[in-house]
Amino acid sequence: MLFRLLRTAPVWIGMLAVTATAAETVPEDQRQSWLMKTRELTSQTEQLQVPDAIAQRTVDIAVCAKAVEWIIRHNEFHKPDYVKWADQVLAAGQQRLSSFSEGLAPWLDRAGMTTVFGYESQLDGSIQPFAVTLPKDFDRSTKKQWPLHLVLHGRGDTLNEVSFFHQHEGKPLKQDIEWIQLDVFGRTNNAYRWAGEVDVFEAWAETRKLFPIDDRRVTLWGFSMGGAGAWHLGLHYPDKWSSVGAGAGFSDTINYLNLKEPLSPLHQKLIRIYDAVDYTLNAADVPIIGYGGELDKQLLAAKTMHDQAEKLGVEIPLLIGPQTEHKFHPDSLKEFMAFHAAATEKGRPLFPAPSKIRFTTCTPKYNSCVWITVEEQLLPYEPSVVEAAVDPASGQLNVTTSNVGVLAITRDVADTVSIDGSEPLPLLSAAGGLLPEVYFLNTQDGWSGMDYRESHQYQTEPGKAKRHHLQGPIDDAFTRSFLCVRGTGKPWSQEQADWANWTLDRFAAEYDKFFRAKLPILNDTQVTEEVLENHHLILFGDPGSNSILARVVDRLPIGWTKTAIEVRGESWNPGEYGVPLVYPNPLNRHRYVVINSGHTFHEPEFRGSNAQLYPRLGDVAVLKFEREAKGGFRETVVSSEIFDVRWGWPAR
Repeated sequence: MLFRLLRTAPVWIGMLAVTATAAETVPEDQRQSWLMKTRELTSQTEQLQVPDAIAQRTVDIAVCAKAVEWIIRHNEFHKPDYVKWADQVLAAGQQRLSSFSEGLAPWLDRAGMTTVFGYESQLDGSIQPFAVTLPKDFDRSTKKQWPLHLVLHGRGDTLNEVSFFHQHEGKPLKQDIEWIQLDVFGRTNNAYRWAGEVDVFEAWAETRKLFPIDDRRVTLWGFSMGGAGAWHLGLHYPDKWSSVGAGAGFSDTINYLNLKEPLSPLHQKLIRIYDAVDYTLNAADVPIIGYGGELDKQLLAAKTMHDQAEKLGVEIPLLIGPQTEHKFHPDSLKEFMAFHAAATEKGRPLFPAPSKIRFTTCTPKYNSCVWITVEEQLLPYEPSVVEAAVDPASGQLNVTTSNVGVLAITRDVADTVSIDGSEPLPLLSAAGGLLPEVYFLNTQDGWSGMDYRESHQYQTEPGKAKRHHLQGPIDDAFTRSFLCVRGTGKPWSQEQADWANWTLDRFAAEYDKFFRAKLPILNDTQVTEEVLENHHLILFGDPGSNSILARVVDRLPIGWTKTAIEVRGESWNPGEYGVPLVYPNPLNRHRYVVINSGHTFHEPEFRGSNAQLYPRLGDVAVLKFEREAKGGFRETVVSSEIFDVRWGWPAR
């Protein structure tokens, strides 16, 4: 409800400036005509009285209006056909509205073709498209659960909602398929990172609501940027797929970008959030295959993954298309799909299988595999490894770990567990047998299990340590529901206020263009208990201008007065320096608070390479800002750090 109110509130920041394109040939009266039609379509949809069974699908009309609105607001008529396609999208919306007014939604079960649907994102309240293709023999009445192919598209600089709609809507099957196929939009071109990753899982969840999907038979695959996304999502979430296929997609930042100069120590850690090569061990937990054309320079990614897997004793088969550049060789594609067909036939094993897990992660963001969860690390962004197997003779679970501070294990995997050679610890009966997972703590005296009271306290007080969805860095705050909070009071420093407002404007413009959503913004006077409970808060201003920042600043690891911002014992002039920061919100330790920052990478990175979309700042930074003659500010990073696992300052 809050996002719906925000969409109508006059708090949105202006759009990203665009350079001259072919869009200038689209007459202004045509643009205004489209906008009027989108408003009419939205208004008429909101007034519909339809049966409850289909009422939720009004979003399939809203996605048509959104597509046309965004192509206009960002001047994205990349070629003349986009004008015709925009008309077609509006016509489809009108046709759906007409059917809806009769209490019908005939586009829901169109067997043998592809349909574009919409969903409302829980991340930011935006409307996003996704496409579903049904097999020719799809029949809901049979109650059959269908395998799913989740397909990730490659990079397309001319991709937008209108072209996505044109590519998929109403397209008949070219050949029979034995699965339902989901083609995600991914919020265009971000290699399925950040909000792009959220889009994959939200579109998948919406598809599961609409159609009977067999969750044990989900194939993830993609090509080019989609291949990069398959490496990333396949290995970061190894227990979600029956198989994974990555075609010609990058798997590590440094090699793909061909960097000649070494990254800073900070950035060497932060690229580990996404670099798939650091998660290769997880191929032990999911069948995964790589492909590259013999003449394609991106074959390097698949070779890198194949070679790293061999070193670790796991298997990643490598297909090479003979004398082929950046595309699938027909014979290789057949082998690629046969690999997935065999895995689909088998399906993921039923719990408590598998009896053996080999799992690694570099962040609690991606921390679980079937019945193992790395709740806490000892050192952030260093590899954490868990190898666990049930002894067939004794039935005991034996676990070895590296860089793990707290480990959770599903209780009914075994009666007892030995961790890193410890004496057997209770598992099935631990914590009174009252919790589905048992928590084990790594102490100086070895591993020990938490009792029921300790377990309950651990679950309800997550802000004391870096945990799943509360581990930083700053950019992570924009992967779960968040709201930007603008100060309305009198700032302590006008220069700080001007820089903070410019930062908010930049964030809004870039998010609107590259993540395809209006940035959710409200004033500090509008923050309610419901807002505090359900959203990360991104605070802009200083303790004088922003009343929410004033409430929390004394409980943050920095000091802030009218004349100085103190960071680790050093003082900085608020008229020249800003301190972007992420920290567990003192008003709700289950959520973040962020100070004066949006994403820490910007337009040049979005327009450059997908591999550049890694964090440029850690958990806290000091930035020097200077006004530029042409307007805006120039920023220089003075320092940036990652807090330790207890959200404290790391040792120098």
